[in-house]
Amino acid sequence: MKILLVDDDIELTEMLRDYLGQEGYEAAAAHDGETGVTEALSGRYGLVVLDVMMPRMNGIEALSRIRLHSRVPVLMLTAKGDDLDRITGLELGADDYVPKPCTPRELVARIRAIQRRTQARDTTDNVSERLTAGALVIYPLKRVAEWEGLALELTSTEFNLLEVLARNAGRVVEKHELSEQGLGRPLARFDRSIDVHMSSLRQKLGQLPDGRSCILTVRGRGYQLVGT
Repeated sequence: MKILLVDDDIELTEMLRDYLGQEGYEAAAAHDGETGVTEALSGRYGLVVLDVMMPRMNGIEALSRIRLHSRVPVLMLTAKGDDLDRITGLELGADDYVPKPCTPRELVARIRAIQRRTQARDTTDNVSERLTAGALVIYPLKRVAEWEGLALELTSTEFNLLEVLARNAGRVVEKHELSEQGLGRPLARFDRSIDVHMSSLRQKLGQLPDGRSCILTVRGRGYQLVGT
């Protein structure tokens, strides 16, 4: 995987490039939001690490522009404790976030978690696999989801979470399960990532015949996909 680092901290990006190289990744850097957007949309990268605080164009605006044209996985770097930037990034389609300052080891762990979730599973048993829950159809190997025959525009994390719900359609999936299987990490206290992603999925999915969302919130536990 080739990774794009978008951060105006040149010293930090050089350190991360060296560390990522030691871990088997090829990394390039952009040091402002406008250049970062152009590079992210070039098709040369499998993942973008995007800092929120940058000159010319901040990371939130850059993410918004990227999501207009691409579903490339985006990992946001946010200020420690800045919940607003974190939630806004997730609402705009970020796949995950890491609070700064972070260690290169933690960043690589998050990158690998996203990579594991987005890689196609190369097994013959899954080639023709199809998950169906009412009007929702998911093809896990192709990473395609459809609602009433129309393709859904999902981020990689949204797809992963929806797949977890579809595999457990009709039962409540606990938040810790969704975090571990969909985000690739344990659920942390006060982490609203799952809730934000579910809100986005509700907007993208259709409604049931009675007008309800097909994703139900079970207070204090998690979420349930209703097939009919």
